[in-house]
Amino acid sequence: MDRAWGSEVLIWPFPFVIASGWASPSSSTIEAAILQTIAYADVFDYPLTVEEVHRYLVGMPASLAVVRASLNSAPLSRLLVHRQEFFALPGRASLVTLRRRRAEVARKMWTRATHYGRMMAALPFVRMVAVTGALAMDNVEPGDDMDYLIITEPGRLWLCRALIIVLVKLAARRGDFICPNYLLSERALVFQERTLYTAHELTQMVPLAGLTVYHRLRRLNGWTARFLPNAAGPPRSISEATPLSHPVRALAESALRTPLGGWLERWEMQRKVRKLSRQDGPSEANFCADWCKGHFQSHGQHTLEAFTERLRQFEGRT
Repeated sequence: MDRAWGSEVLIWPFPFVIASGWASPSSSTIEAAILQTIAYADVFDYPLTVEEVHRYLVGMPASLAVVRASLNSAPLSRLLVHRQEFFALPGRASLVTLRRRRAEVARKMWTRATHYGRMMAALPFVRMVAVTGALAMDNVEPGDDMDYLIITEPGRLWLCRALIIVLVKLAARRGDFICPNYLLSERALVFQERTLYTAHELTQMVPLAGLTVYHRLRRLNGWTARFLPNAAGPPRSISEATPLSHPVRALAESALRTPLGGWLERWEMQRKVRKLSRQDGPSEANFCADWCKGHFQSHGQHTLEAFTERLRQFEGRT
């Protein structure tokens, strides 16, 4: 059940389950935490290794040794499927093959995603670039988008977005679909939407540039530890991008910090917000001077609903 606490919207990990009134009688146990972790990943057709179960363990800090022992002991050894190094929900053993195939697609996609991320990092006013979404977890199909979260200097987010869209169009001509669907300014680093879904998005993202800003982002959103207490730091190590053409970028930033640059920023924001706000249907999108959240499919809400449904099959079994 969602709970309001001050200005925060929380999904309490225990003793009840997200977005419903249902709760397992034993939901404060390590077994229940592991089931929730694997059930959440199952929403994305994604079986987990022991190390991944440990990193993304829902709501309960525990050592890798404890997680490993619990996975290999009753009741979890009876409730879950164990194939090769992966653990999955009952009847989902086929996901192991799917995960391996998608990982191979991701391996080839990462080279291009890193290249485009570093190009974005070289643009004026960009302060951090991170890969998010399915690619961050190596869980992509051919032709999937490469999702990014970009953090910008305050007051120039929409000009920065306009420059990035030029790159998006150039990439599309090469058959690559890059999706910078979340831009934040440095004065909007504290996330107000505090759910298990948002915690996953923050802890799964892979920073490509701006590690100092990345670590500040994680520190300012320490609330993620209530949901994923083991998921500290980036999930993988990638050499940080070195921004290109420092003198050119500095010159461009100086030119656009003028009153003319401020007028262009306001004009671009008003123009794009009018256009983006006309999207039909349910949406988690949100736009203002300090963020451009282009999430039009209510993916977070649908994910949490699907997660809750998966947990119902284990009611009373832990």
